Amino acid sequence: MNAETSSTRSTGNADTNRPGNCTGNAHAITVILVDDDPLIVQSLRTILEARDAVQVVGTSTEGCAAAGLYAASRPDIALLDIRMPHTSGLAAAERILASDPDARVVFLTTFADDDYIVRALALGARGYLIKQDVATLEGALRAVMDGQIVMGAEVSGRVGALAGRSLEGGSALAGSLTEREREVAELIAEGLDNREIAAALYLSEGTVRNHISAILQKCGLRNRTQIAIAWWR
Repeated sequence: MNAETSSTRSTGNADTNRPGNCTGNAHAITVILVDDDPLIVQSLRTILEARDAVQVVGTSTEGCAAAGLYAASRPDIALLDIRMPHTSGLAAAERILASDPDARVVFLTTFADDDYIVRALALGARGYLIKQDVATLEGALRAVMDGQIVMGAEVSGRVGALAGRSLEGGSALAGSLTEREREVAELIAEGLDNREIAAALYLSEGTVRNHISAILQKCGLRNRTQIAIAWWR
């Protein structure tokens, strides 16, 4: 395996002793990269760290190393390829989210495959991006940190098609939610964060959080990504 930490060799390259202020930016977004192509890993690292807004704190070329790398590095975001030999990005994400349900997992892949998209979002991924859109990656990571769900343009189109999107959206949630909770769920499905939802509905952010908690409890869901998926079913 390609594996090392700042002091030992393990299952991933985790730069655990590289704090953000070493780059002059204590507020850099910390990321781990897992992709089976080492050239892609190096290229992504170079692109992301070019302006010090993002700090790559660990890398691996094997999906089986992702959960350990996440545990060792505790990054803001885990950026994973979805199709890898032996352990897929989906399996890696499932392990990460099992250990930390609040983990922000974003898939970066070449495959806008319907099954992959549905399974990734159902797992609770915060994003599904296409590698061809790498120029917008930094902005997408910032959006994830702001609480949004991010999808590449091609993926957004597929999600709408898969959901049979219509003015009757939210049928999977309709029977269990109040009118206000439905409004909150719809705005989550549109990708708005809590602050934007609060402004749109003239509510406090605390009230929005309470509505989200109620939606999760009533529907047996784990996070806002699953609310969005349920809304469009």
